[in-house]
Amino acid sequence: MVSHLRVLALLLLVQVAPAMAADPASFHQARAGTPPNMALPDFSALVVRQGPAVVNVRIFRNKADEPDQAGEAARKPLHMPPRETGLGSGFVVTPDGVILTNRHVVADADKIMVRFADKHELPARVLGVDPLTDVAVLKVEAAKLPTVNLGDSSQLQVGQWVLAIGAPLGLERTATQGIISALGRALPNDSYVPFIQTDVPINPGNSGGPLFDLAGRVIGINSQIVSNSGGYMGLSFAIPINTALAVAKQIMADGHATHGWLGVSAQDLTIELAQAYGLDSPRGALVNEVRPAGPAEQAGLEPGDVILALDDTAITDSADLPPLIGASQPGTDHVLSVLRNGTTVRLKTKVGELGQDNLARKHSLTRIDRLGLEVSDLDLAIKQVMAIHGGVAVEETAPGPAVEAGIEAGDILLKVGRNEVENAASLAGLVKQLPTGQPIPVLIKRQESTTFLTIVIPKHD
Repeated sequence: MVSHLRVLALLLLVQVAPAMAADPASFHQARAGTPPNMALPDFSALVVRQGPAVVNVRIFRNKADEPDQAGEAARKPLHMPPRETGLGSGFVVTPDGVILTNRHVVADADKIMVRFADKHELPARVLGVDPLTDVAVLKVEAAKLPTVNLGDSSQLQVGQWVLAIGAPLGLERTATQGIISALGRALPNDSYVPFIQTDVPINPGNSGGPLFDLAGRVIGINSQIVSNSGGYMGLSFAIPINTALAVAKQIMADGHATHGWLGVSAQDLTIELAQAYGLDSPRGALVNEVRPAGPAEQAGLEPGDVILALDDTAITDSADLPPLIGASQPGTDHVLSVLRNGTTVRLKTKVGELGQDNLARKHSLTRIDRLGLEVSDLDLAIKQVMAIHGGVAVEETAPGPAVEAGIEAGDILLKVGRNEVENAASLAGLVKQLPTGQPIPVLIKRQESTTFLTIVIPKHD
């Protein structure tokens, strides 16, 4: 038995040795699971070329008055400077100092400093922000700055390699790589952005930084992660550069961006619903609500209609519709191809304007320590999109009664007990009055679903 094994080992060695001698690199690639002659991408030249145009965005805010032990607000000396409270990333798009980043990076900043790759810093001012797409445009006074190459996000494909450069966890000039894992991804409360989903490791500090393709062109702005821990867990999301540039151009021209509004709520079709509507496959956006006096109602759209196309663009999922409408200028005429009672009809509609009265979301956070939450108020635009009248957005969670009840970041908190939550201030007042040790129903909205959960304030509170 032993002799047979030795003969087999010698035969294998005779077969493998010439291959190693002829092309040792190819042999090791094959052993690692990589097909011969297919080398992994080398991003080093890209980082050298494009890295100087990537910046760190340092955020300073005035320290809020804090109550002293007697319960009165402590007085802050007038000469006390703002303190650094955040760090994000950005990238230069014009030689005279126009920089793109995320709105949430610069929200409520009292002072913004931009640090370049050569370590010099310049103060920046905000030309404008867009809360719906999370895009911000900054300006520093400079000339002949290095700029990034801009790509076309409409040409992306799932599976292609991408690279991020930024300052994750404050570690400046960090490069991380991965692939595009999905396109046109809709996220809760962000249905107007067709996100690029990647597996590129992104962490706090990467926000606002560029996502490059292999040719060194920016194809997205890194914006969000989905995480239970606060750190990278395999999913990251970038704003397509075409979306960001359209918004940036409006901001630079008018100081703000406008978005189209149709006034409908829609859902995906299941296989069973597709069969009921006579479709060969689940496709389109099934209208489940039409806003009174909105553009859709004026066009004759009805609940139960299935929107199959906007002009010549097919609607595969309900998530396809909001970005297309949002990218339209208010007043633009479109034609909706709609399945109704087994027949396809064409409805002409003129897109309205979303959130005309209040586009700026107040993103300042309110801590509700008794629940273990940080929440923010919702602006009119978000309420219109979600068809709600009040509520607050859950921004952060910490161990406590809310997490134990199942509340998550991204939820909209609508009611506590029988009381409507109008804003963060009203929630704080309601929570102060909650009894301990008793189950209290709370109503939340999560994506398209509204549900009650039960929250209990511990007796030791």
